[in-house]
Amino acid sequence: MAHYQFLVVSNPVAGREDEFNEWYDRQHLHDVLRVPGFVGARRFKVSGESRLPGNYVAIYELECADPGAVLASLNARAGTSDMPISPALDVANVTIALLTPLTERLSAPPTPS
Repeated sequence: MAHYQFLVVSNPVAGREDEFNEWYDRQHLHDVLRVPGFVGARRFKVSGESRLPGNYVAIYELECADPGAVLASLNARAGTSDMPISPALDVANVTIALLTPLTERLSAPPTPS
């Protein structure tokens, strides 16, 4: 089974940041993880200088043979009762990317004591 990362960069609608974060953390991450092929999720807030088009990033882990089919299933659910989309999400400015690993994960060597 192949491994992929799915990157989502987004922002809330102006003045609705708390509602956006509540929906994302308590509902949306869990809705996405119910889509077969998604196996992990984590959110981040952009800190410091960035050239990303948004202030929030979600990185989802996929394990599947056909990521296109998994993303098609995700898209089919979006906006339905299986995956409601909050009006606090600025949907016009969401950026997505499917990432295919080129290398194994590397770790820094242990620091000498």
